[in-house]
Amino acid sequence: MQPEFWLQRWQQGQIGFHRGEVMPLLERHWPALQVAPGGRVLVPLCGKSLDMHWLAAQGHRVLGVEISPLAVTQFFAEAGLRPERRSSALGEHFSAGPIEIILGDAFTLDDATLAGIAGLYDRAALIALPPELRQRYRDTVYARLPAGCRALLITLEYPQAEKAGPPFAVGQAEVESFAPAWRVELAERRDILAQEPGFRAEGVSALSTAVYRMRRAGD
Repeated sequence: MQPEFWLQRWQQGQIGFHRGEVMPLLERHWPALQVAPGGRVLVPLCGKSLDMHWLAAQGHRVLGVEISPLAVTQFFAEAGLRPERRSSALGEHFSAGPIEIILGDAFTLDDATLAGIAGLYDRAALIALPPELRQRYRDTVYARLPAGCRALLITLEYPQAEKAGPPFAVGQAEVESFAPAWRVELAERRDILAQEPGFRAEGVSALSTAVYRMRRAGD
């Protein structure tokens, strides 16, 4: 899945994946991770998610990464913020208060940046990627996060043959394959087909969301 796909979705306003409210599963499960206040939280493929404001309100420094300029500018504009800007090898950095978004590619994050991450919030990154890119994402982001890093991962589960992603189905076995580098705990699984008419319209027969609490081993 090429970057042009997502850039076009933003340009055409086809952003049904964007939520106009904070994700309730984040509010319910994040506190159990016990990421220390002041810790830096990575939000890959962040779009203009309101979840970043919620994470900042918990006392975290938030680092989003997004490839669409529209998503980044809309995030700050809709919050009434005027971010400071600077450039680096990673891309263009937009910062306002405790929130920084890099306009760039999450796959190119360097070791120095990832070494400072205390928490990871992944609601729309893993499920946005087809299988071959999920493996690359795991090897270039998850695998390079420091020991002790905590993560909240939210996935979707449905018969992949019934719908062309994104979002893609990611089953529990795939998440558990992150071990032994990550300790994986299923925190919740919920049937959400009744709340997703778009999936039903495409003929999807079963749909669940799953929430995982994870911790990078080695600490």
